Amino acid sequence: MIRNRTHILAALLAALAVLGVDAQSVQAQLDMVGTWTLEVESETGVTHPTLTLEQDGASLSGHYASATLGDADVTGTVRGNNVTVDFSAMLEGVGEAPLSYTGSVNAEGVWSGELVADFQGQIFPIGTFTATKQ
Repeated sequence: MIRNRTHILAALLAALAVLGVDAQSVQAQLDMVGTWTLEVESETGVTHPTLTLEQDGASLSGHYASATLGDADVTGTVRGNNVTVDFSAMLEGVGEAPLSYTGSVNAEGVWSGELVADFQGQIFPIGTFTATKQ
């Protein structure tokens, strides 16, 4: 019985060591700090807003600037290679609405996904985006 516990403990320690290495690799790949240039494609055309981010672990904060949606403070999260940035903006004909850039960062450091709006609890896609760090 002691022998089985020793084997189980050794297997758990090995698994934790592997997970620790993987977590460090993912963390290094997902340094979101800095200024990002986005290319957003929607029904109304293509826009190029900027997003300046600071990061504290899995939490993001920063500032968004767009000729279309204006300026806004943002918050967000990093989970694995998935990144979400949330803010509010005035939408023509709607008023102020919560918006989110939600996507993933690939091995080359390109973040891509969807821009969605929350209208009274219903999520609506506005467009797609690709972002690169300057």
